[in-house]
Order: sequence, then C-alpha cells, then structure tokens
Amino acid sequence: GQWQASIHREADTSVRFESGFEACRFKLQPGEKFRTALMVVMHYTGDWLRGQNIWRKWMMEENHPKRANGKPLEPFVAACSSHQYGEMIFANQECQKYFIDRYLEEDIQINYWWMDAGWYVNKDHKWTNTGTWITDAHSFPDGLRYVADHGHKKGVKSIVWFEPERVDPGTWLYEQGDWLLRKQKDGYPAKVAYQTNNKWGLLNLGKPEVLAWAKEHFNKFVDDNHIDLYRQDFNIHPLYYWRENDAPDRVGMTENLYCQGYLAFWDSLHEGRKGFLIDSCASGGRRNDIESMRRSVPLLRSDYLFEPIGQQAHTYGLSLWYPFYGTGTGNLHDYQNVYALRSNMAPSNTACYDMRNSDTDFSVLRKYFKEREIFTRYMTMDYYPLTRYSLDRDAWMAYQFCDTDAGHGIVMVFRRPENRESAKFIRLQALDPDGFYELEYTDIRFRDILLGSVLMERGLQVNLDGKLASAIHAPGTGKHEVSTKKDNSESEVIRFRKISPRK
Repeated sequence: GQWQASIHREADTSVRFESGFEACRFKLQPGEKFRTALMVVMHYTGDWLRGQNIWRKWMMEENHPKRANGKPLEPFVAACSSHQYGEMIFANQECQKYFIDRYLEEDIQINYWWMDAGWYVNKDHKWTNTGTWITDAHSFPDGLRYVADHGHKKGVKSIVWFEPERVDPGTWLYEQGDWLLRKQKDGYPAKVAYQTNNKWGLLNLGKPEVLAWAKEHFNKFVDDNHIDLYRQDFNIHPLYYWRENDAPDRVGMTENLYCQGYLAFWDSLHEGRKGFLIDSCASGGRRNDIESMRRSVPLLRSDYLFEPIGQQAHTYGLSLWYPFYGTGTGNLHDYQNVYALRSNMAPSNTACYDMRNSDTDFSVLRKYFKEREIFTRYMTMDYYPLTRYSLDRDAWMAYQFCDTDAGHGIVMVFRRPENRESAKFIRLQALDPDGFYELEYTDIRFRDILLGSVLMERGLQVNLDGKLASAIHAPGTGKHEVSTKKDNSESEVIRFRKISPRK
C-alpha cells in the first residue's frame, strides 16, 4: 500500500523513526480486520556492510521461497521469445516448442521456459487487453499445457505471465459490475498518469467473493496447465483507485482490505505446492516489499534491460538488499559480447535470443552460460561493493560476492567504454589478513597467490587494456597504459580461495 516514513535526530544519541499508512482514518465494520505492514528492525555489530550481509543472509534463509526440499533457491536460467513475437501476441504452441528445442540443441541448458503476456483471449492483438483469462485457442489449441509438457520431458519447467488485477474494457472481468474499483477523476501526476487510465478497472481483491473467484480460477489454471512458476505483473497505479472508492469515514480501508486480499491470493498459490515459485514482476521491480518478497522473487528487477552500465548499477545497488533477483540477457542492440553478458549476470537470467537467427555466435553464449553456472553460485552469498557507485562511462566498477567464513568467492571488474586508465588496484574486503589466497583470472587463465592483507590494503591490480593476453596481474608495478582502442569496455572475473599458508 501507500506508506510514509520520517526519520530525524532528536539528540546526539537518539533517532526517531515513524512509519505508517499515508492516509488512515476509518471505522471497522463487524467482522473486519485491519493490519499494518510487516516491519523489521535488525540489530548488528560491526560496520554497515556487515549489517547488509547479515540482512542478505536473513533474507535468503528466512524469507525468500524455498525449493521443494526446503533448501534456499539456487541460481537458474530461463528463456523466452517475447522480443521475437510481440510478447506472446504472435506466438503459437509450435514456435514455443521450437525455441525450447533450439536452446537445448545449442547446449544452453535452460531451467525454465517463459510464456509472457498475450497468450490469453484479447482484442486487436494487444497484450494490454487483460481480463479474459482463457487461453487463446487459435494460437494454443492444446492449451499452455502442450508447451509445458514438452519442456518437462526435456527437464525444462514453465513460467506463465498473468496480470489479474488490471482489467481492460471488452473483457469478461470488466463486465462483472461491482467486482472492480473504478476511477473517475483526472489530473494525477505525470509519472503515474499512464498507469491511471480511466478506462481500466482494478480487480477488487478486498471483496470476499472476488478473492474467492481469483483463488479458484487461477489455482485451477496453474494445475490444468502444469505451470511451475506463476509470474504476476502489475501495470496499474492502484492508489487513486483505492482512494476514490473510500467513504468519508472509511479513509484507507479500501486499500487495507485490498492488500490483505493480495497477500491471501498469493498464499493460496503456495498452499499444497512445495517449491512453487511466484515472480513479482510488477511493471519491472515495483513490489519489492518484505511481504511480497516472502512469497516471491523479482525475476525482472527492472524493465530497463541489456544496456551494460545500467545493469552493473542495478547489481551494485540491489545486491545490498536482495540476494536473489533476475534480469534479461539478449542480443538486441548487439549486447552479446562478454562485457555486456557479464554486466547482465544475475542469480536469475532470462535469455531473450532469437533462436532462428543464424548470425548469433552461440559459442560465445555457451561459454557465458557455462561460466555463469560457476559464478552465480556466489551471488547469493555475502556482497561487497569495491568501487564507488557511478553511471559514468569513464568509470571502473567492481564488486565482490563470497562466502566470507570459508574464504572463497569472486570479484567482478568492469572497465567502461570511455575509461582511459588500463589498470587499477581493486581493494578486496572481508579477507583474513594473515591468510594466503589463490587467485584465478578467468579470461587470461592466470593464477597467483597473495596475502590477504595485501589484497585488502594495496589491492588487487587488474589490467584491462583491451588486449586480453596482456591483462595480467603485475604485483607492485603500478604500470598504467593508455589504450588506443575506441571502446575500452572490458571485464574480468577473478575467483579467489583461501589456502594453507606457504612456507
């Protein structure tokens, strides 16, 4: 819902924090319940990064959904054909089967096949025409189950997109009268105007009969079509729909009942399904509250995709709070080089390649997806940013993911396209200063051993001069070279592990 918070210092040793509903003034009807949001206060000792990593561990172990065996989620790869078929508007069951087979033929092992918006009955070939949640029989005469079962035979699970809350005119739900919250007023801020369309309705999950229908219909659809992961989008701004439907003595109650229904609906999807996952898409990462994250994972952390610098920045910032998230990776705009692929690396990646395109260099993709199997296992462990946050095209960016206690992990380093400094010292964090660490450079197949105190105080020297053969760690040289390459973008991933002290 719509929350506000204020934080201010009252004295040198006192900070006052207040949070709650932005608008809350109501009476309860008999039998109604009101609830606040879940809030977490976490105490820790040490520096702030240790606090962030305690938070990450708590999120991973106690909040994010688990596998069927009760263990935490492991990184995985999904794939889709959304960019080739207008989401799913122009797709059919045979092309979906073809794309699954082509990924496997190219030895790119995908864990999920993703069927996006548009598979349902809609008008004028518009995926935004949501509200009739029946499979389009023309494109999928055998239902989505046909595609899901084909994938299951080959070890590939299914993801299916839904957006039950936003209801468009000309659909079945739109005609269900008082099931919808409707908006009449105009004049809202420009940043939300495109998601407050007066023609749309908002499915009122706070209404008991609506919630009961949603539970029954979508749970049955998931079962009938053998769906393994339910993806819920949310391309509507709900606040004004809630507020315009409040009575004067019930301000905030429409919102509160709605939020209770939303959580109850998701709980019904988990009930009786061990290891079942929900993807909280929400128009690209807009519902990452603690309650949603206890029931789901954000497989699309943002709708801003592929472009390397933005993706590096997303990983840098979001990793402080969420150990499991996802983004796409594709060959649109020629983003299929190693630098771009690594910039997009996340615990969950969705491959968006055109498997009909013979110009795609699948050898590069095979190499990337095999190395991400190794690297992403560290991305759900401890996290340390190693450079300053920046969107500048002439900057370096680096971050570290590791098992701090065991002493092993990875360092991901990016030299951006307009940077003129071909070498940089990167100071690692959370190492044993008296321990020795073996370093393995991915691209140049080079190994070295350095003391933990050296890696943390002087730093690890990384050379990225546009010539991978010379990207060799040179202790103590401090040598910097100016590259003549127009685009200086390069990357390197260094694995490290603590070893027994040398004599």
